[in-house]
Amino acid sequence: MNANERELHLFYIRKAVEVSRRARASGNTPFGCLLVGPEGEVLMEQGNIEITGRVCTGHAETSLMQRASGEYAKDYLWKCTLYSTAEPCAMCTGSIYWGHVGRIVYGISERRLAELTGDDEQNLTPDMPCRDILARGRKPIEVVGPFPEIEQAVVAVHEGYWT
Repeated sequence: MNANERELHLFYIRKAVEVSRRARASGNTPFGCLLVGPEGEVLMEQGNIEITGRVCTGHAETSLMQRASGEYAKDYLWKCTLYSTAEPCAMCTGSIYWGHVGRIVYGISERRLAELTGDDEQNLTPDMPCRDILARGRKPIEVVGPFPEIEQAVVAVHEGYWT
């Protein structure tokens, strides 16, 4: 990846961090994501809604994919990128896979997130990197991340949240 591509990815991850701040401010867990179209336009953004929405599958990426799959054709979604503050969990990776988005870009890894959340029952996600899950699928979904230079901004939104 060249420097311009890296800066573009960081730009969108920063936008996802803002979404995660709003999710936390609304009473949800601090995660956010964006769906970006092939021309670079932000098509959708989504924070977690599992607490205020009382939806056990209310992770940002899964919620966004439920919306996006109702609005866009699969061939169009394949040309899109899903940007997330943290590496998508197994459930969210499955949603992205079935939603047919062609690329995932994330800020911090699932392992780094687990260091932040510890044993908090709100985030006992399986230790299953999205690359490993997608490697067992039959779609060549590109995965980009983590980005060490954005870690501090992503982690800051989580400070003081997890027990």
